[in-house]
Amino acid sequence: MDVSLVIPLYNEEESLPELFDWIKRVCNREQYTFEVIFVNDGSTDDSWEIIRQLSVKHPEVKGISFRKNQGKSAALNRGFRVTKGDVVITMDADLQDSPEEIPGLMKGIREDGYHLISGWKKKRYDPLSKTLPTKLFNWATRKMSKIELHDFNCGLKAYRGDVVKNIEVTGEMHRYIPFLAKNKGFDRIGEQVVAHQARKYGTTKFGWDRFINGFLDLITLATISKFGRRPMHFFGLLGTLMFVISSLALLYIGGVKLYRLNMGLQPGLITNDPWFYISLTTLVIGIQLFVAGFLAEIVLRNTPPKSDYTITEVLNLEVED
Repeated sequence: MDVSLVIPLYNEEESLPELFDWIKRVCNREQYTFEVIFVNDGSTDDSWEIIRQLSVKHPEVKGISFRKNQGKSAALNRGFRVTKGDVVITMDADLQDSPEEIPGLMKGIREDGYHLISGWKKKRYDPLSKTLPTKLFNWATRKMSKIELHDFNCGLKAYRGDVVKNIEVTGEMHRYIPFLAKNKGFDRIGEQVVAHQARKYGTTKFGWDRFINGFLDLITLATISKFGRRPMHFFGLLGTLMFVISSLALLYIGGVKLYRLNMGLQPGLITNDPWFYISLTTLVIGIQLFVAGFLAEIVLRNTPPKSDYTITEVLNLEVED
C-alpha cells in the first residue's frame, strides 16, 4: 500500500464526508493505493455513525473508536499500530489541513529520503489567542530539541512507515513526534510549507490547559530522552550532589571545631551549628535519591507497556491489544 492516512477526531461530524471525498479524489488522481484510518476519540456527536456509513461504501475507510476521550496522542498511537502504508500521513479532521498537500509529502519521503516531514502553516487563520502561544511553544521546543522546525504542532505530517512503528506517543507527546523520532535515530527530518484553511465547521479544541500541558510534557520529554533508559544516572547524579554537599558541610563543622580547640576555645555542641542540619538533611535526601533510582531501574525492567484506553468498535481492521 502506498499511503496510510491516520486521522484522529473528536466531534467533527460535519467535516468527515467532505474530508474523505477530498482525500479519495487526490489519491485516485495520483494513482495511490491508500487507506484512511479514522480514530474516533470518544466523540459525543454522530461522528462514529458517519464513519461507519463511509466504511460500508468505501473499503478504504477504516475506523477505531474509543469509549471515552483520551486525547490526540492516544488516538495517533493506536492508529500508527495498524497502518500498512509505505508512507504514513497524519492530518486533522476539521478541514484545516488540505489533502492537496499529500503528493508533496509523499515525494519528500519517497524521493528525497526524509524519515519525517512536518508541515509548516506559514500563514495561519487562527485567532491571536492561539497563534501567540504557538509561536512561544515552537521557539522553546526548537531550543530544547535542537530540531529546526517552525511548526511542531502542525497535525499534517508524513512519516516513513517504519518510523511510526518505532515510537510510542503518550500524554500530550503528539506535539513532539519529531523529537521522539530523532531519539530513535530517525534524524532526517524535513519541513514543508502547507496551506492552512479557516475552520469550516465546529469549534476549535485548543485551550490554555493544552498549552500549559505541552510545556510540562516538553520538560518531561527532554528529561526522559536523556535518562529514560537509565534513571539511576539521573537520580544518582542528584544523590551524589547531595552527598558532596553533606560531606563539605561535615568538613566545615570539623574544621571549625579543630580551629576553636587549637585556639583554646570551647567548641560547643555540634547541634548548635546550622551546618550540622544542612549536612544531615542533604545526606538523607541523597540516600532517598539513590533508593528512588534503584526502584526506577527495577520498575523499568519489569513493567510491560500498557494502554489505558478502551476500544468499543473497530471497522475494517484487525486490532490487537
